[in-house]
Amino acid sequence: MKIISMIPARYSASRFPGKLMQDLGGKTVILRTYEATVNTNLFDDVLVVTDSDIIYNEIVNNGGKAMMSKKEHECGSDRIAEAVEFLDIDIVINVQGDEPFTDRESLEKLIAVFKDDHNKSIDLASLMVHISNEDEINNPNTVKVIVDQSNFALYFSRSPIPYPRDKNVGVRYFKHKGVYAFRKEAILDFYRLPMLPLEASEKIECIRYLEYGKRIKMVETSTEGVEIDTPEDLERAKKAWK
Repeated sequence: MKIISMIPARYSASRFPGKLMQDLGGKTVILRTYEATVNTNLFDDVLVVTDSDIIYNEIVNNGGKAMMSKKEHECGSDRIAEAVEFLDIDIVINVQGDEPFTDRESLEKLIAVFKDDHNKSIDLASLMVHISNEDEINNPNTVKVIVDQSNFALYFSRSPIPYPRDKNVGVRYFKHKGVYAFRKEAILDFYRLPMLPLEASEKIECIRYLEYGKRIKMVETSTEGVEIDTPEDLERAKKAWK
């Protein structure tokens, strides 16, 4: 299989504009993420896909690979689909641009899903982390996922799922990490299919796959790092980096 990683990178993030160009230990967040992904040595190629000249130049001027995309994409998956449509690849792994703590072990687990899927019955795979902090469980910025007994995703939500009507049943809560591995056909389908009400309501792009009957295999990882969505997250990332 030919496996590449693409890092969608938008400059004007709604909650924290310009976050990918913020300093993290002497380098920008997006450059840290790119280098961490390259340093896993898992991919035939790694590219940043962006609508921003600033981000493009940051990667290229530091010896990396980047490509420009249209500005009007709704989400990172759309940006990647445009980029891979005419590439000869089998699997593309989407690493979010605000994930400078990207690690090899978690990405290896995603790749293994497809190497073991001899019937090609899995459309995409993604990561989840066990969480127990009630503030995090109730935080709408934390996307939660529930799975079946084979770890296929049933639903994603910004609300606490399942609702803890009975707190004595031992339910485990999982946070969805925004790292995806797609078959090329699956991400192109996503690009061509219109957004439906559940995705529009929650503003969670992977819900589109579920609404159209795609199968998402979730992989549990214990490596969480820090996702940089807010200025407060950046400060936590700086402390963790040290």
